Amino acid sequence: MDRKREIKKMKEKHLFSNKDIWKLLLPIMVEQLLASLMGMVDTIMVSNVGSAAISAVSLVDSINILVIQLFSALAAGGAILCSQYMGGKNVRRAENAANQVLLTVTALSTAMTVICLLFRRPLLALIFGAVEPAVMSNSEVYFLYTSLSFPFIAIYDAGASIFRSQSNTKCPMIISVISNFMNIFGNAVLIWGVGIGVAGAAISTLVSRIFCAVVVMIWLHRPCYALRVYNYRAIRPEWKYIRRILAVGVPSGIENAMFQFGKLAIQSTVSTLGTVAIAAQAMTNIMENLNGIAAIGVGIGLMTVVGQSIGAGRNDEAVYYIKKFTGIGEIVIIISCAVVFAAGRMITVLGGMEPESAEMCLYMLTAITIVKPIVWTLAFIPAYGMRAAGDVKFSMIVSCISMWMLRVVLCVYLCRVQGFGPIAVWIGMFTDWTARGIAFLWRFHSRKWLLHKVTA
Repeated sequence: MDRKREIKKMKEKHLFSNKDIWKLLLPIMVEQLLASLMGMVDTIMVSNVGSAAISAVSLVDSINILVIQLFSALAAGGAILCSQYMGGKNVRRAENAANQVLLTVTALSTAMTVICLLFRRPLLALIFGAVEPAVMSNSEVYFLYTSLSFPFIAIYDAGASIFRSQSNTKCPMIISVISNFMNIFGNAVLIWGVGIGVAGAAISTLVSRIFCAVVVMIWLHRPCYALRVYNYRAIRPEWKYIRRILAVGVPSGIENAMFQFGKLAIQSTVSTLGTVAIAAQAMTNIMENLNGIAAIGVGIGLMTVVGQSIGAGRNDEAVYYIKKFTGIGEIVIIISCAVVFAAGRMITVLGGMEPESAEMCLYMLTAITIVKPIVWTLAFIPAYGMRAAGDVKFSMIVSCISMWMLRVVLCVYLCRVQGFGPIAVWIGMFTDWTARGIAFLWRFHSRKWLLHKVTA
């Protein structure tokens, strides 16, 4: 009886109950799914316009994803700072940090927009080289409007991160749901109704992102939230907070950027394998991203929980929640992989794939379904928690080395020297995941990640 009382008492001491955890996680999972769908919707709906249009969207999106991830990394840096202050019950400093992350991402994203608008033609020519005139023309149009959306993406990401830092994940989810419906409706009207093709998709996306930014700014100003922005016009640079945001955000941004460059290197290798392999790899990528979205939501939720635990001086809780969320992530990955695998053949049919490409895709999906639940969770979920504690440089170093030395090099070697098909991509990826998992597991057990509190 004493033992039961002791266990019950321990459970009561946890900062987050199981109910709190699922209230935090479910909206994030939905939001992440919707965020991934926005880009897919543009691609699918533009595919009806023609090959030049779809090629343009795909090419420009490879740039946009890189830029967006840089903004997301900065927003995450601010969220870590805010969550640690909120955990320490220092709302005033959390508000100062929130102000500064909004100011920082707005300034940097505006500068990025100006650069892209002024140099979009030479940038596109430099990155993509000699492409067909029709593809380049569509790319310039699409890049024009998506560049205009950068500040709004950055503001929304920062605002959503501020909400998550105070355990409010419902608001970002609601905004994502509405904006996705707006984007789909706008695409339908402008692409099929008005008939302006790529420009229609870009304008629709721009409008939906403006909506996201405006709504998140209005809601952050509301007095009903524990962490809010009182006066946007009164925000001035406070370098103490900006330096801390950048100290966390820049390494994460470098990590994301190197990851995207690695993917582009792999993509260029796959492009030499022929049309069948390219189509199979493209569809496999979509399905692999799909079966990992919910688990990524678990990692994002873990950042809030660990950040608040560290801020409250409860390192024991941070350790406990990394273990707990890793277990949740594993369950989510198993279910997600099983669901996507079961739907795999139907997806290839709906995607209009040729039989040879479809069979190659399903072969790779089978390998992913077997291996991913074994190695993916440890490779990613604990890292989210350790970053939330401020340990971002270790994650950056491990991820960059693992990505380039294992995933990219191994893929290129197997493809170009050993004559493997697109399965080489996934062999490299599985090796990368395994190495990351070992490195992050060692780091977690060393407890060195607890020495990097950013609000100290």
